[in-house]
Formats: sequence, C-alpha cells, structure tokens
Amino acid sequence: MKPPVPLLAPLLRSNMQGEILAALLLQPDREFTMTELSVLTSSAASQVHGEVTRLTTAGWALDRRVGRSRLIRAATEHSMYQPMVQILELSYGPLVVLPEILARVRQVREAYIYGSWAARYVGEAGSAPRDLDVLLVGSPSRREMTEAATDASARLGLEVNISRVDTSAWEQDSDGFVATIKSRPHVALEINAATPDGQE
Repeated sequence: MKPPVPLLAPLLRSNMQGEILAALLLQPDREFTMTELSVLTSSAASQVHGEVTRLTTAGWALDRRVGRSRLIRAATEHSMYQPMVQILELSYGPLVVLPEILARVRQVREAYIYGSWAARYVGEAGSAPRDLDVLLVGSPSRREMTEAATDASARLGLEVNISRVDTSAWEQDSDGFVATIKSRPHVALEINAATPDGQE
C-alpha cells in the first residue's frame, strides 16, 4: 500500500522520508547508523535502506563504511540544503529539536505534541499549524517550562506552548484535559529526562 503524502510537507513522499531528512539535515554534524534511523522512524530496516539509497543517489546524503556499519550524514554542500533545512524546521523540526531542549527540563517522564501539528502529522486535513502544543507528564517547574518554550519557539520559528499534567492524572484518565488529548492525535517525543520524576 502506498503511504499517504504527508500533510506537514506535501512535497515529500512520506513521513518516513521527512523524519530521515530531518534527522540528517537538522543535525549535520552527526552520523547515523541504519539501525538508528530505523528506530528513529519506527520503520523496517528494508524500508530505511531503500529511502537512504534514494537520498544518497539524489545527493542529499553521504554514506561511508566503518567495519560492517554503514554511516549516513547530510550532504551539506547540496545546492538546496539551506532551503530544505527551512522546510524541515517548520515541518519535522519539532521531532528533532524538542527532545534536545526538553532533555534539560527536570522531572519530566513523558512528553507529547498535540493539537493541529499532531493532527497534520498523522494525516488529518486542515490548515498549516501556526503554533505547537506540547504536554509534559511529570512535575517540571514553570520556570524551566517557560525557558524551554522560549528556546523552542526561537529555533523552530513557531510559537511553542508547553503545559503539564502530573503522572497520576495522565495514567488515570480522570482529568478532562487529559482525556481530550488522549482522544485526539498526539505524538510522543523521545526524551532523556534530566532527572527522574520525583527527584531534585
């Protein structure tokens, strides 16, 4: 079955392509293994291999062998590198930028993007997102949340709104706000929290 065209960036073939391009082009100093790209995109290794082959053939990515590993990085000398970076920052950038920023926020157990960005990401029709709604599960301080939102807004070029719920409310579904978020599209962010929930 042919994957639907992603609504966040309809010039791309699929969300997997967007996620791989974002990982590579928004982190140009980093090399990825095929396994890392497969985990990042939640895609089969064969699918990632095919996409990476297309990207290297088209000159968007470079690869090299180290032992049995194939390392992939962005081809920053591509003539359209900077314009594509701008597109990816607005479309897939949150999946790359937010985990990095939120990793510095203490007392966060889980993090999700919800609202219009999440809806477009999963394929729901609608206008382009004008802001980004992020939910933190845990007990982060308001100061750190505000600092993270300010940093993310500057880097992504979108207004970023960060809210929080405690862990028990998220797990029990007793809160109306939580129930609404869970009933609508929401995209999990892979973060390594600064400290576990409940520690100083």
